[in-house]
Parts: sequence; structure tokens; C-alpha cells
Amino acid sequence: MCDASHGRCRIAPQSGTAFTLNKGDVLRIIDPMGEQVADLFAFHRDDHNCVLSSGRSIDYASKIYLSTGDVLYANDSRPMFTIGEDQVGRHDFLLTPCSQEMFEILYKVKGHHPSCFENLYTHLAPHGIKPSQITTTFNVFMNVRVREDGVVSVEPPTSRAGQWVELRAEMDLLCGLTACSAEGSNNGSFKPIEYEILRAKG
Repeated sequence: MCDASHGRCRIAPQSGTAFTLNKGDVLRIIDPMGEQVADLFAFHRDDHNCVLSSGRSIDYASKIYLSTGDVLYANDSRPMFTIGEDQVGRHDFLLTPCSQEMFEILYKVKGHHPSCFENLYTHLAPHGIKPSQITTTFNVFMNVRVREDGVVSVEPPTSRAGQWVELRAEMDLLCGLTACSAEGSNNGSFKPIEYEILRAKG
């Protein structure tokens, strides 16, 4: 198993992983090839009722596009992450992780399709997490546009090869991270995601 505190780890296309962060650690999520989304979800490491909240984060920021200096909040209004260096500046916090049901309903897929939801709950299951506990993910590098009439469209990510975003942990965390499995989110292809954990000093 890759140790992201000793260098970059790579998540294979259409797969995922789980790991823990200590308060003060910085999670760097890298797009090694460009135009690839990564879905992130998190729990307080010792209290799995405390989860990442799209609604709280958007409410307190008063905007839907979050970047450097913005805080990602938990459902109990405690800060969970603070966004640091952001070389891309466009991420989504509106849409849920792609799932088998989404592929069937939106894209009429027949048979199994890899999904971020499945990859998240599979890798988080050894930590006692149930699928029902995973809600809206922070969709790193995902380019979702909202028109004036409210219509939402998913456009190609603006991330270029090697660009990253950093998130500082504001509490001890259990995290799930994926290389997104939805063709429409990644400009028609599937690529890896890399991540690195910069451990807090002291």
C-alpha cells in the first residue's frame, strides 16, 4: 500500500482509496495528465456522524465555486478543510458522486459500470463506513457550469497536467478519494489521480 506521506501515490483510473489525516496535515491532490476529476469525501476520524457538508460549505461561503482561502465545513458546522494553493480554481460541490444508478438513469447504461460511489464505500468499508453515510463529494477539478436559468452542465475540467490543489485538515480525518469513473466529467477519458500528504510538523 502506498504511503502518501513519503511521496506521491497514484490512484488508478476508475478506482479509489482511503486514508487518514491528522489535524494540520495538508492533502495535495494532483492531476498528472490533465482533465481528470477526483471525488473527495471525509469523516471526523473518531466520530463518523461528523461528515463533509456541501450545504454548510456553500452556505457559509455564499458561493458555489470554492478555492484558495475557502473552508469546507462538516455537517455540524466545524471546519474540516481549508483550501490552500489552488492551481486550477474550478471544483464542484453541487453534484453527488457518480453511481451505478446514475449511469443507468442518465446514460441508460446496461450492466455494471465502475463508479466513484462504489469506490468510496468499498475503500471506506474497512473503517466501518456504510454507503448511506456518503453524501455529496467535493469534486476536485470538476467543471460544472450553472446557467442563469438554473440549468447545470458538466464541462471538461480546466486542469492541466501536473496541476494540484492543497487542502489543510482542520481536524483528524478519515478520507476517501477517487479517480472519477464518469466519462462526461473527464472529457471522455479515464486517467489516474495522484495525491500526497504533507504531514504537519511538531
